[in-house]
Amino acid sequence: MSTLVGMQLSGRYRLDAQIGAGGMSTVYRAFDQTLERRVAIKLMHREIATDSDQLERFRREARAVAQLSHPHIVGVIDAGEDESRPYIVFEYVEGETLKERIRRMGRLPVDEAIAYAIEIARALGCAHSHHIVHRDVKPQNVLIDAEGSAKVTDFGIARTLDQEGLTADGRVLGTTDYVSPEQALGHDVNGQSDIYSLGVVLYEMLIGDVPFHGETQVSVAMKHVREDMPDLQARRPEVSATLASVLDRMTDKDLGRRYPDVPTLVADLEEALAIEAARSGKSTGEATAVLRTLPASARRRLPFRLRHPLPILGVIGLLAVLVVIVALLLKEGVDHTQRGTGSGTVKAPAGESVVSLARASAMDYDPLGDKAEHHDQVALAVDRDPGTMWSTESYRDGLAGAGKSGVGIYLDAKPGVDAVRMEIQTPDAGWKADLYGASGSHAPAGIDSGWTKIGGGTVKTGKQRFKLDAAGKRYRFYLVWITALPPNQPRVQIGELALFQRKTR
Repeated sequence: MSTLVGMQLSGRYRLDAQIGAGGMSTVYRAFDQTLERRVAIKLMHREIATDSDQLERFRREARAVAQLSHPHIVGVIDAGEDESRPYIVFEYVEGETLKERIRRMGRLPVDEAIAYAIEIARALGCAHSHHIVHRDVKPQNVLIDAEGSAKVTDFGIARTLDQEGLTADGRVLGTTDYVSPEQALGHDVNGQSDIYSLGVVLYEMLIGDVPFHGETQVSVAMKHVREDMPDLQARRPEVSATLASVLDRMTDKDLGRRYPDVPTLVADLEEALAIEAARSGKSTGEATAVLRTLPASARRRLPFRLRHPLPILGVIGLLAVLVVIVALLLKEGVDHTQRGTGSGTVKAPAGESVVSLARASAMDYDPLGDKAEHHDQVALAVDRDPGTMWSTESYRDGLAGAGKSGVGIYLDAKPGVDAVRMEIQTPDAGWKADLYGASGSHAPAGIDSGWTKIGGGTVKTGKQRFKLDAAGKRYRFYLVWITALPPNQPRVQIGELALFQRKTR
């Protein structure tokens, strides 16, 4: 144990225990005797303090972080010197580092990993807005507090974008496991470098290991420069195409294709978290807290119970009310054997009628991917409300970029119907779809096995009707197979689907 434990700095801070050490400084848990609270103190090594560049870098950290006030950044409380020993006083965070959490748990739950990435990104966004680049983003520099929240720390090699750097040309600062290609090459860096490093941290949270290994730090750094990141979905297949696409863009070696800034990244991470929660129908760990902070655009993807969590007494009360309502309906003799939703606001052409579909008739269809395409939203496509949407997942590089020829949604018109027309209501025009029919007790497992093409084309308007050429055959299943997304859009949204049949005399 260090001989400095037990000493007081500036007559105020008592050093109680060493909790970390590095080449330039040692971190202690300490007690602020003036305000009677625990703090963390980073104390610069006396021999390093004689180096003017190192001393200035240490002071720069204090000045830089003192500008930042954010719930996911460990705050600076004070700074000073004691007998030629410079120190910085931080808030004390009880918990573990993100690196320790990964070592303890292995790979993290997908939603929890995304949640931590969002919190870290929000912290970096605050720093970037003050023209401060962290330059050493790694799980060792992220603390997980007692409530499970992430806090970024150690801006020791941070620099402001309007200052000249203190490092010689070509010198690389940062941990090479997470270093960006441009930083590894000794180039000037900006916030995009932090985004790359965060992408590597996200990869490690999802896989349980860093992407590259080598005999030396230099060999690892060169892999970041020259080699593609390992395929995320190959190593963890349950990860959504949306999240894999976000990670690919975070770690793109081409700055022109990497996320340009943190707000753009955060928006996509928030959407990825909402998609993950919608797919699983639940949330774990810190994801539960982060879900409550999502903007409305992302929250709309969540199941109702995640958007509107109810206390247990509220649930009991709601159930009691529902029981009363059901009893009243039964008393009034409501026929609960009614087949479907009826026609709603859809108007049939002359000589045709709307096929009444059950509320559970719509199903998502993704035979070439993870077999799920926003399953929790499919009922919105037949709820007689075109303002509520089912959507595909987000495909920022197009369907082909995700290795898919299409995705879709189908209707179960049990026991079967000779449909002659389909109406698609959508807010996005310009996308393409093929329409298929199928019979049997189950929808065909693959697009090339059991489906018969009966129509399709480009959806040119918000309310597009397609003629169906079923040749008089009664199909049970009717599939909208989306083959091309709207121009400049990563997804297709469908507000309502309807089938029409000829009127019977």
